[in-house]
Amino acid sequence: MAEWTEVQQNQARMFDVMTRAAADPEIAAAVTGTDPQPVFAGVVTTCPVRDLGGASYSLARVNDLRYVNTHPAVEQGLKYLGSDRPAIPFGIDGPEHRRYRRLLDPVFSPKRVEPLAGQVRQLAHELIDTFAADMAVDAYAAWCQPLPSMMFLSIMGLPMDQLDNFIRFKNASLDLGDDNQPLEERLARRAEAVTWIQEYFTADLDAREREASPRDDMIGWLLTAEVEGYRLTRTDILDILGLLMIAGLDTVASSLACFLSYLARHPEHRAQLVADPSLARNAVEELMRYETPVTETFRITREDLTLPSGAHIPAQSWMHLSWSAANLDPAVFPDPLTVDFRRKPNPQVGFSTGVHRCLGSHLARMEMAVALTAWHERIPDYSIAPGETLAYAGNPRAPHRLPLVWG
Repeated sequence: MAEWTEVQQNQARMFDVMTRAAADPEIAAAVTGTDPQPVFAGVVTTCPVRDLGGASYSLARVNDLRYVNTHPAVEQGLKYLGSDRPAIPFGIDGPEHRRYRRLLDPVFSPKRVEPLAGQVRQLAHELIDTFAADMAVDAYAAWCQPLPSMMFLSIMGLPMDQLDNFIRFKNASLDLGDDNQPLEERLARRAEAVTWIQEYFTADLDAREREASPRDDMIGWLLTAEVEGYRLTRTDILDILGLLMIAGLDTVASSLACFLSYLARHPEHRAQLVADPSLARNAVEELMRYETPVTETFRITREDLTLPSGAHIPAQSWMHLSWSAANLDPAVFPDPLTVDFRRKPNPQVGFSTGVHRCLGSHLARMEMAVALTAWHERIPDYSIAPGETLAYAGNPRAPHRLPLVWG
């Protein structure tokens, strides 16, 4: 088990690279607003590889990112997500990573996740029931944030009676809090949250061990998954559940908030979805491209690289991969500043690319498409409350206050 000092070193290095990447005043100002896309479109065309100093570089072109994400000498940068162990499979590389992906990819395949759509739809409507008649709501607090946690607990087969605590400790494990506090204190607070969450998971796993047969839910599938004679250990499953919670819940919540914000401000696109719900899957892909809720990630190269663009990256460098810019790369996306729900092809990179492609991407796509369809069935005509100005958080990008009105 890694010491917390190792976790701290990894996170401190990542924070340093992140700070360097956002040091440009124009970029820093853009990321908190509703429309940062013109700025990032300018980055990808004028400065697609930036030397950030401190042996770190920012990459913005799709082909460069794809090259890096499949190169055998490149490792994951951020290895720890809400734990003192490398996240499985997010934080590991090489043969061990490939073994876990062979075991886990079938569990999260489209064939496995599509039958779960009914649960997602029901939960989306149950939440809408609580505010639909009010004709006004903070959509982030009342719908975007709780819905993914409810979906996670339901799909995993976990008890819902601790939902409020689950959301509270989930947020604590993600949010390091006051930047003015010492990093050690912030990490300790997060460690406390991780302990509660793992005890919550452990209690459920203990109960399952006493049952005669596995349940037909996602944890049941994980308990019975096997590849080449290897089955997941209890520690493996705890780490995987931690990753799915940390990497999946806020990203889906933030994506839904970005999508509703965009559609509230662009009635012509909202009208398309209301008139033709079959466009929901395409809309998710295009809004993932344009809004890019997960804005960036990090990689480390263990040897010198020459990128397809011709740029040279020295060994032992950290690389900041800007999904926000890459999704506006005109070499891959014609007319990238135009939102087109019928864009084909649409190889958006919001779920990452290469060996570390998002494990839960098929599940997230289904959840977001079903949830958006449910919303527009109940609330087809909505807008930002008059006089309100939205402020977006960083990565994942989202307005954490989203006042909508309708009727």
